[in-house]
Amino acid sequence: MPTGVTEAKFFACSQSTELAEKIVAAYGAKLGNVITSTYSDGEFQPSFEESVRGSRVFIIGSTHPNSDHLMEMLLMLDAAKRASARHITAVLPYYGWARQDRKDKPRVPIAAKMIAKMLETAGATRIITMDLHADQIQGFFEKPVDHLFASTIFLPYLQSLGLEDLTIASPDMGGSKRAYAYSKALKSDVVICYKQRAKANVISHMELIGDVTGKNVVLVDDMVDTAGTLTKAADLMIERGAKSVRAICTHPILSGNAYEKLEQSKLEELIVTDSIPLKQKSDKIRVVSCANLFADVMHRVHHNESISSKFIM
Repeated sequence: MPTGVTEAKFFACSQSTELAEKIVAAYGAKLGNVITSTYSDGEFQPSFEESVRGSRVFIIGSTHPNSDHLMEMLLMLDAAKRASARHITAVLPYYGWARQDRKDKPRVPIAAKMIAKMLETAGATRIITMDLHADQIQGFFEKPVDHLFASTIFLPYLQSLGLEDLTIASPDMGGSKRAYAYSKALKSDVVICYKQRAKANVISHMELIGDVTGKNVVLVDDMVDTAGTLTKAADLMIERGAKSVRAICTHPILSGNAYEKLEQSKLEELIVTDSIPLKQKSDKIRVVSCANLFADVMHRVHHNESISSKFIM
């Protein structure tokens, strides 16, 4: 091993074991042994069953709700810190609670900031994550953050489809920057959906800014939760004359009756990563793995190499 490079060890939180195995296999290593003991009241305790003293430890786990996923990550970070690991990197393919990144009304928390402080207090010395809900969340951390973009894996897939008359669409005003970045890379037009919400996850009205007549449309977003926005946007675009509508969403939360909405919608295909494991299979969902991206970045981080080539946009 080169002088000055500590040993790298890899551990998985239980909710992300399948993805962690893919990442570590792509890295050319093996997952470390973690045993989790559970008390009858639901309290649990992870335990590293091998020494991590002086090592660079990568702990892989998405922190999507429920809160047990976040708690498991925090406990494993604390265990690594107390076991004298030299560097502790929290690898969060999906950074949960990120939608609460500001006070949008009085007397509410800024959960994304609170989670950042919790991860650092627990022992994380570096964060690797992908497609944060808001880019500025990086500034909530005092430790280095490697914010990866799923465009690295989505763009080659889109190009392989060979779609003519391609138009990139944002399902809301907030995602326009992301849509413009994709359109620039693909040399395509852009349209934007304008939506008004009655309350969280409930859309009262949606309008389309731009022309989709005769176009193959690809909606781009960072996550899909109830699928209400995507399916409503897809149906609206087909009504306005689009040839086909696909969607690209990095994080497949897919809660509530999202799967039923997808099946009943005009969406031809939903393309997601495996940052969050799917709850069920669907013929409309295509999973593109982010394992190679994370493995490459983790290798570069461990060997103190630049990762700038991984930022397509």
